Amino acid sequence: MKTSTDRMLTRIKSIYLYIKQRETVTTNELVEEFGITQRTIQRDLNVLEYNNLVESPARGKWSVTKKKTHVS
Repeated sequence: MKTSTDRMLTRIKSIYLYIKQRETVTTNELVEEFGITQRTIQRDLNVLEYNNLVESPARGKWSVTKKKTHVS
C-alpha cells in the first residue's frame, strides 16, 4: 500500500498534467474531475504554485507556467 505522501504526490502530479493538457481550468473543474474536496485541491494547487509550476491568471482559474519540467 502506498503511503499518504506517495498518494499526495501522485495526485499533485495528476493535477499538474490535467491542467497542462487543458491549458486553463477552474478550481471547480478540478474538484469534479478528481472527486476530492475544494480544500484539498487548493492545498495541492498551493504546492504547485509554490514550485512555480502553475499560476492563477484570474480568481479560481489555473494554468501552467512556462517552467521546464520533466515528468516521469
